[in-house]
Order: sequence, then C-alpha cells, then structure tokens
Amino acid sequence: MRALLLIVFVLTVSLTNAQTKRKMKLNAGIITGKLPETKKFYTEILDFGVSFENEFYLLLHTANHSAEISFLQPNHPSQEAIFQSAFNGKGVYLTIEVEDVDKVYKQLKEKGIKLEIEIRDESWGDRHFAIKDPNGIGIDIVTYTKPE
Repeated sequence: MRALLLIVFVLTVSLTNAQTKRKMKLNAGIITGKLPETKKFYTEILDFGVSFENEFYLLLHTANHSAEISFLQPNHPSQEAIFQSAFNGKGVYLTIEVEDVDKVYKQLKEKGIKLEIEIRDESWGDRHFAIKDPNGIGIDIVTYTKPE
C-alpha cells in the first residue's frame, strides 16, 4: 500500500510540475516614451500584431502569436517605482528567428530600413543581419543553419 501511495504521489507531483512548466510564458517589457514610433516600427516593419494597447501600454505579438513583447510609458502614475524609469538604449537585444532570413533581409532593404549588420553566415550556424528599433534595441534577425 505504501508503494502504491508513493507512486500516486510521484505521478501527481510530476503531472503538476509538467502542467506548471507548460503554463509559463515570457513577455519581455521595455519602458519607453516612444510608444507611437515603437508601434509603427514593429507593426509596419516587422509585421507584429497588436494584442492590447491603451494610452500607456502596448502589447505586441509576432505574426504567428508565438511570442509577445510589451512597451510601457515611463513615469506613469499607475505603475510602481520599479516600472518608472525609461530604457536608456543600451544593453538589450532581441533575436527574431525566421524561416527565410534572405527574404526578410530583402524586404527590409526594399523598405529602406538601416542595417546595423549586413547579412552574413557565422561559423557557429547563424545566417543573420541586424537592425535597431526606435528605442535603440538591437534586433538580430536570424535563420539557424548547421555550423561549418
């Protein structure tokens, strides 16, 4: 009987842990005074959609809804001190993995988007290029390939 109870306990804990892991989702947030410019950049240049927005908050999603990123106006009275200071333009980057980096590269070049890094292959297995968003965030657009 003890063995049966132990098995039931272990299975219950394992199932609970598995369910908890499936529910976890990361949403990076950037505090910026450039909400309109940011919305325009991500929706018009990178084809993100708007999940939610109000006068001080913007939640965007990738075209396939697999990831989200949010932007928050600095010094908003609804927010606590930890969410008040604006991002200073350094120390953050995003990676967007795409199926065909050459196609995205061509589309962005045609739109006249300034490139920070021209398209190239890396020995560790990336084919990528980089741009910056209106907040100074580096965006690495990549298709993973096999290392050389």
